[in-house]
Amino acid sequence: QVQLVESGGGLVQAGGSLRLSCAASGSIFSINVMSWHRQAPGKERELVAVIDSSGGTDYLDSVKGRFTISRDNAKNTVYLQMNSLKPEDTAVYYCYAEVSPYTDYRVYDYWGQGTQVTVSS
Repeated sequence: QVQLVESGGGLVQAGGSLRLSCAASGSIFSINVMSWHRQAPGKERELVAVIDSSGGTDYLDSVKGRFTISRDNAKNTVYLQMNSLKPEDTAVYYCYAEVSPYTDYRVYDYWGQGTQVTVSS
């Protein structure tokens, strides 16, 4: 019932910007942490940015100062503003959320389908 739908990926030139969005829908009581991860071909998936329910954030060192993660709790949505993009940022970006449904006190893990970000030089 719960799903994460990502949008905002695309092709940009180096130095450009993109804003990724990930909206959670379904029978949701609350969302704890939300995060963005990325995976380039032949590479391990890595955590890019994470934001907790109070707005605290952390970032992969290579994106600090360039990327900003934020969330809109009323919309159950997490964003990733990506500025000063570099070719090495090229990857499939996935959003993640820890979600508690209305009928269950437990927390479940959900992943988005992934969105391609390609940065040309």
